[in-house]
This record gives sequence, structure tokens and C-alpha cells, in this order.
Amino acid sequence: MSGRRAGADPRERHDGLGWVTRAVFADERLRVTLADGQSPPGDDRVLRFAVVPSVRRARFLLPLGSRRVTAASVLAYNALRPAGVRAARALVGALARAGAAPLGRLPVLSVVVPPDLDPAEVLLVRRLAAALPGTAPHAGTGVRPTAPHAGTGVRPTAPHAGTGVRPTALHAAIGVRPPDPNRKPTLQLFDDAGRPAGYAKIGWNGATRALVRAEAAALRALPRPGGADYPLAPELLLDADWAGQAVAVIAPLPPRVRRLDAPQRPRLDAMLAVARRGGPAARPRPLAGSPFHRRLCDDARAAAGDPAGGEAGRRAYRLVEALLARYAGTALEFGDWHGDWVPWNLGRYGRKLVAWDWEHSGAGVPVGFDLAHQYFQTAFVLRGEPVPGAVAAAGAALARHGGRFGLGPVQAAAVLDAYLLELWLRMRRLAAGGAGWHPVLHPGLLHVLAERLR
Repeated sequence: MSGRRAGADPRERHDGLGWVTRAVFADERLRVTLADGQSPPGDDRVLRFAVVPSVRRARFLLPLGSRRVTAASVLAYNALRPAGVRAARALVGALARAGAAPLGRLPVLSVVVPPDLDPAEVLLVRRLAAALPGTAPHAGTGVRPTAPHAGTGVRPTAPHAGTGVRPTALHAAIGVRPPDPNRKPTLQLFDDAGRPAGYAKIGWNGATRALVRAEAAALRALPRPGGADYPLAPELLLDADWAGQAVAVIAPLPPRVRRLDAPQRPRLDAMLAVARRGGPAARPRPLAGSPFHRRLCDDARAAAGDPAGGEAGRRAYRLVEALLARYAGTALEFGDWHGDWVPWNLGRYGRKLVAWDWEHSGAGVPVGFDLAHQYFQTAFVLRGEPVPGAVAAAGAALARHGGRFGLGPVQAAAVLDAYLLELWLRMRRLAAGGAGWHPVLHPGLLHVLAERLR
């Protein structure tokens, strides 16, 4: 138990387990404890999770009480994971399904609702079970399902669509990661039969609440259908504010979704379909005077006037001025972007591309942003290249594939510089919401931009 007494409240910890339990079980009236070995089964007032692989190295909270649900929580979408992770999860899932002793020896986290409280008042997973299938607000909960909207595809939870029958319960498997003010706890939801029921994302501070609400708005606005090349996207099931948190529940991915073959290869047709909302190309227009130009200036002014941003904010403002001075008359096509187009947010369902995590998506940006982002992030995150190397990788991709996006050399350079400024200003917005700064990207991006735009 990492030197902590059995029964101690894990919300007092300073590691990932403490961060997640504080966010998911925030109500101080809940009794949250840790114990060695499985505790006796509870009832609707008790949630129990196996802590995998240990309290000190917690990575996953597996819901207990039903072998079927416990096994499903580690086996669902296993085909999306790397080979080593797939093998480990397959073993844990088999043990869970069989009720094997090794799983029973894991530490158990218990969450108990006092007898004088309604579980749906203090447990998010209980409230979601009441709110998800219906179309009317659940009395007294303050949680409302997202109203169906023509063309959005928003619907009740898939296993119960059209039945009006509420599931007896929902069960949550919860990932545990190191504390980070930019991360959002995610609950993978299952019904009593072990069928995936959705993903609940929790925005718990200013930055993450904004991201959760942005993804909900993006999913509502996506064109459905968006054309043959437009990627499939999960549907929004619920968008709610609860106990000071922003909560969005996203529909499960198709059961047969798989990892991409050659995941780092750009899917240019799909990128263009997203940029153009499945329609024809827009007429290029000069950067100066465009809505993107105005927004960039507004964001840069906010950065320059933010005392927390200091000199970096003022420097970013000067770089926006330099960008506009250099490319004011450069004609660019503007459109949508996914905002985080990277291999780990993509999969395939048959021959169709599937894209998830739309929390950074937006409209009115230079076409080509998603291409720059994929190559920058792949180099920076997967290959561990420094900022200049990641910028070079994005520039090489725009030079190689820019013709598909209508980009000549000058336009490609403009797209890259605008993307890098957009990326830094995104970080500034997150930092203003309490997320903190990435120590490598800030101020590294500004240094590279200053060299490029001098």
C-alpha cells in the first residue's frame, strides 16, 4: 500500500491515483478507501475497483462486481492498442472472465455513498445511468441529455436506442495517469452485459472544461454524412454541467475498429474532406482581412495583455505582426480542421477512416493545418525530436504534399508559420485556464518562429 494505512482516502495522495479520484469522486461526503484484497460485494451504494497493477504504480481502475463487465473493461477496443499492451490486456481480461485468484489479490478501491444520500446525487456514473437513455432531464439531477438535432446524429446510448429502457446500471473503467492540469479523467462506460456504452470525459478546471465543451460543440456541428472521404466520428450522447465539472459522453467506437495500417502515412483525402466539410474547395483569399487574421490578432492581443504571459505574450504579438507583414497578400484557402490529427486519434472501420478526440477542432483556418500538425506531433511525440526538427518535418510534409492542398512554396511556408503561431496561442489559452505550459514547446516555438519570420 506504498506505506499508507489500509482504508486511507486515496484522494489525499499526490500521484495519479490521487488526481483521478479527486476529479471523479469529488464530493467530500463520499467515503473512498483502499484495502488489500477484494472487499465484500456492495450494492447500488458502493462502487468497487481493482487497482491495476498496484497502488504505487496505478494505471487502471477495473470495475468489480461482474466478471463480464470487468473483462470487457480491459478487452474492449484491444485491437487499437500496441502488440505488447494487447497481450497484457488479453491476459488480464481472461483472468477477470474466469474469476482467477491473481486478479482477486489486487488492491481494491471502494467508494461508499452514505445512507442518507441519493447515489445519483453524488456519483457521476449513477447519474449518467439515469440521464443517458432518456430525452428529458432526470428530476433533481441537473443533468440533461443533449437534445436531438437534425443532421447531427445525436441519439440515446446505442444498446438502448429507441427502447426508452434505462439500463439497470452503468459501470466505469477509469484510466490513471500522472497528474497534469491539461488532462481530463475519462470513464469508459459499460452496461450490465459488458457492452460499451460510451466514454465520459470530465473537465475539472478552466482549461479542461473548455476542451470538453469544445468537443461537444464540434461533434454537434460535424456534417453527417460528410461524404465518401469524410472520416467517421463518434456521436455526442450527452453534454452536461455537474458539480462544477463539464461532462461530455461520447458514443462508443464501432466494435470492429482497428489500428491503421501504416499509421504515419497522411490520409490526404480525409484531411481535405474535413477541411471542406465534404464539399468543394473554397476560393482562396488573402490572409490579411480574413476571419483567421482577425482571430489571430485578437488572441495575440490577449496574450500580450496577460500579466501571466509576460514578455512571451508580447513577443507572440510581435510575431503575429511579422506573419501578417510577410504574408498579408498571400492567398490561402480557409476551412475546418480536426485540430489533433495524429495516428493515435485515428483508426479504421472496414475501409472507412475513424477520427476521435475533436476537442481542438475549429473552422476558418488555413487548409493544411492538419497535415502540418500530424507531422509536427509525430516527430515531436513519437520520435522525440526537438522543436526545430519537428518544425522541419512539418515543413517537409507541406512541401511534399502541399500541391494536393493548392499550396505553392510561399503558401506552404505561410501555412506552417501560421500553424506554429496557432499552436503557441492554443497553449497560451490552456495555460490561462490553469493547464500550465509545456516546458519544451514554450518558449521553444517562439524561438523557432522568430528565426523564421525575421
